[in-house]
Amino acid sequence: MQMAQLNTSLAIQNLFYDINHSFVLHADPLTAAGQQAYLKNQFLFYGLKMPNWRKLSQQIIKNHPILSESELITLIQYCYQSPYRELHYFSLQLLEKQIKQVSPSFLSTLEQLILSNSWWDTVDWISKLVGIHFKRYPDLIHPTIERWMQSDQLWLQRVCLLFQLHYKQDTDAKLLFHLITQVASSNQFFLQKAAGWALRQLSKVNPKAVITFVNSSTLSNLTRKEALRLINKP
Repeated sequence: MQMAQLNTSLAIQNLFYDINHSFVLHADPLTAAGQQAYLKNQFLFYGLKMPNWRKLSQQIIKNHPILSESELITLIQYCYQSPYRELHYFSLQLLEKQIKQVSPSFLSTLEQLILSNSWWDTVDWISKLVGIHFKRYPDLIHPTIERWMQSDQLWLQRVCLLFQLHYKQDTDAKLLFHLITQVASSNQFFLQKAAGWALRQLSKVNPKAVITFVNSSTLSNLTRKEALRLINKP
């Protein structure tokens, strides 16, 4: 058993090296400088534009399917320990392919990803994955959301606001309104923007509910503006 685990670990490690090598071969320092500046120099970049790293990632995923949840977690951890943002993106693209096969306990990995190398570009992608996971395991929603909101951690709270973004008519509007009310007094841009974004998405399927909530709630100007953007559009 130990030998099998060792072989698996080495295989995942070698796969990570292959991914990293593939990205290095296509690196563009000039593009990297602009990408780093765009994200406030918080992360390093190889300089791969989205179509390029997506294409490379898709080929790697096709050639090296991850068969087990433990292998998936190990490879994601390798990638997230790297300072290069494209490897973080690769992890999320891979996870998006696998998310419907993972167990309920994978939630702990999703939470770890939210809190690691955190910025809006990855957190918003992870919020979509959390939404898919919650759809499969709805019993996780309320205890998790309650804990994340009480954590006062910005990025966990943002995911609470955004995980239903693609639920359309299945959105739990009562829950969304409750969550937005909890952060309504916050001066955090990323929470107020997320609240408005979530309301704007809901307005596509339930504009009356959004109008009623906005008119009866004390919201920031940013949240209110974003919430009514489609409703007020000529």
